Amino acid sequence: MATEGSLNHSMNSALKHYSSMFFLPSYKKSLLAIAVICIGIVGLSTFALFSSKGLTSGLTLGISLFALTLITDSVVSKVILKVDPIYLLRRTLVLSLFCWLLWLLFIAIGVALGFAFGSLLWIKLCLLGYAAVVTLRGVVLIATSSAAAWRKLVSVLLNPTLCIVAFLVFWAGISNASLIQVLPFLAFLVISPIIGCLAVFLFLSSLDRLGQKTYSIPSLPLFRAFMLNWVVGLNAPLEEIFEKTGQNADIEVTLLKFDSSKPKAAVILPLVHPGPFKNIGSSLLPSLLKHEFEKEFGCDACVPLGILGHELDLASQAQNHKIVSQVIASAKFKATADLASPFVKVTEGVATASCQIFGDTVFLSFTLAPKTTEDLPQELGRMVSEEAAKYGLKSAMVINTHNSINGIVDTEEYLDALQMSASKCLQKAVALPTERFMVGAATVFPKEFTLKDGMGTGGITAIVVQVEKQKTAYVVIDGNNMISGLREKILAALTSVGFGESEVFTTDTHAVSAVVTGRRGYHPVGEVMSHEVLTRCICDVAKKAEANLETSKAGCIHFVVPQVRVIGEARLQSMSILVDKAIQKAKQTLIPVFGLEGLFLILLLTLF
Repeated sequence: MATEGSLNHSMNSALKHYSSMFFLPSYKKSLLAIAVICIGIVGLSTFALFSSKGLTSGLTLGISLFALTLITDSVVSKVILKVDPIYLLRRTLVLSLFCWLLWLLFIAIGVALGFAFGSLLWIKLCLLGYAAVVTLRGVVLIATSSAAAWRKLVSVLLNPTLCIVAFLVFWAGISNASLIQVLPFLAFLVISPIIGCLAVFLFLSSLDRLGQKTYSIPSLPLFRAFMLNWVVGLNAPLEEIFEKTGQNADIEVTLLKFDSSKPKAAVILPLVHPGPFKNIGSSLLPSLLKHEFEKEFGCDACVPLGILGHELDLASQAQNHKIVSQVIASAKFKATADLASPFVKVTEGVATASCQIFGDTVFLSFTLAPKTTEDLPQELGRMVSEEAAKYGLKSAMVINTHNSINGIVDTEEYLDALQMSASKCLQKAVALPTERFMVGAATVFPKEFTLKDGMGTGGITAIVVQVEKQKTAYVVIDGNNMISGLREKILAALTSVGFGESEVFTTDTHAVSAVVTGRRGYHPVGEVMSHEVLTRCICDVAKKAEANLETSKAGCIHFVVPQVRVIGEARLQSMSILVDKAIQKAKQTLIPVFGLEGLFLILLLTLF
């Protein structure tokens, strides 16, 4: 739908903004770069300006600055901000690297102008660079750190203060040191951090007020929560916000299970969207539900995607466990349906519906492949249930195969074709004779693929159903969609190893989202995976499922898990849009606030 596409676009845009913050150099590269700046550039540039002092003095200054940076970053990381999981030594060092790059700009201009206008100008520009560094550190640390205010303030001031002291010692030794007026100098060192912190406060407050006023969500706590999740994987801070701002909803669950002498396989369909991303909310629900069900009942299970969108993202993993507990408690029933129809498939335009009837339950799925098959409107699921009831079918499990992506699509455009394909598919299935059936199931966890490749921890599950001579493989991949054309390759591969009409699904898990940078923030199945390896894994797991075929019975139940906390589509979109709004606000505020700060500091320096 258009609104769904808009939401996905907003979320992807927000995730890209966060991902852009983490192109950080390694610890060794950062250390080397700081050494080059401090010793190789600052040290040698001072020698060039004050050749009478000799090379030794310049190198001593550079080595001192490098040592002070390394020592202060170690103290900040391991002592002052030890309570903040974001600021490991590598990240404090990277922050110092960016600060040195900023300071270097002022130093370089000062050195260049110093030859023409004297060393005092270089000293003043170096002081101005010190103030700029304090401001930059203030913006970064105050905005991102969750430590106490005093810890953040000490972390802001420690490195630049000690470094400016090293410069002071060097300046005191130069021949024209009398140019430095001690009291104004000290006054600047005291006043400039106060002005910088005030500018930082005004800048960050404007962003915070934007979120509070527009969306009732303070921008900075939300930003820090995102940072903690993105950088170190902590889900609690962000989920706490989602719990507070979310709403309660009754979650419908449909469970189709197959039993032989013991539990054989299960398809679990909670009307929950497995998002919003990474390990937040219900992103992990498909694999979590699969693993917990399998542990309890000793059979293979899969959790494909229902007919819904982001309107039902769970607020936290605590809500996941409500669903899991209720599913396990409700699954202890006896399957009794021993007849099934053959698997049938109907295509209407670009829409394809597939279905199979087990007793009085229809198992029906939709795809628009090779066009994009993304989230589908809930009204489509309700329509199928109503249509099934006309044929005397008591239950309907309606699934979005979510198995093709090649751009943005407006699902509303194809809604009539989807409805028509479902209606014809149902009509065709109920007209066929039903027979006893066999079921086999298996799961594989390919070692070749990880979350970064687009493979969730639920792996690949195959449920094979045989009705007379027809063998159908239902393949469920724990991933977030798959690239266009891959579904057809997989189906062709399954046909080549002896299976008839089959279908392939993804769970739409968002556990693979926000773990890589790029256009989408995740890789759909097959985008970076070897298609040859993937199809081989799928054929192998389908053959493994075929090898344990047993005469089975089916049973389906539908139940509701009450009062589950969900984020809600509107709230999720407002949070996503807030990121863009905050960036726009930052751009509008940046020049007035920090420009005024710089102007005031320049005027202050002219008094020297």
